[in-house]
Amino acid sequence: MNLSPEASIDGSANVWPWLTIAALLALADQAIKWLVQDLMPYGQSIPLTSFFNWVHVWNTGAAFSLLAEAGGWQRYFFIVLALTVSVALILMLRKPLPRLEAMGYSLILGGAVGNVVDRIIRGYVVDYLDFHWYDWHWPAFNLADVGICLGAVLLLVTTFRDARSTKVSTSR
Repeated sequence: MNLSPEASIDGSANVWPWLTIAALLALADQAIKWLVQDLMPYGQSIPLTSFFNWVHVWNTGAAFSLLAEAGGWQRYFFIVLALTVSVALILMLRKPLPRLEAMGYSLILGGAVGNVVDRIIRGYVVDYLDFHWYDWHWPAFNLADVGICLGAVLLLVTTFRDARSTKVSTSR
């Protein structure tokens, strides 16, 4: 079995490992959110280090609370957007892809599903990770957000690597 990052999957027959990774990410995210909702009152913050708190906050918007105060319509907009992106990612994962690219799509899919479940069931996304420097706090986020960001980084890495290898091969 070839485990190099450039190795390709063989199409729809091998989509299951990538969907499994996405499902495990979404399930882990939902399990943590359930624990936070069950064990912590809304707004509670538990300092764990000098730069990190475990919190219980809600986000009705998107990243950095974008559109959080939009009056409610944004919930349905973000649900439709996440479901559309999820279908597109599943279709992309059915194609032969380099492993890093497939992993990127898988992580984004798992994160999108983790957050859209919140929007459908709760009407908001539960966030619980709060990093800060003195009094400056990065917006709170969750494991689904981590998956989306890591997936995006992997896609950027594959894009830049592909662009660099294309430039090197055309300059010869």
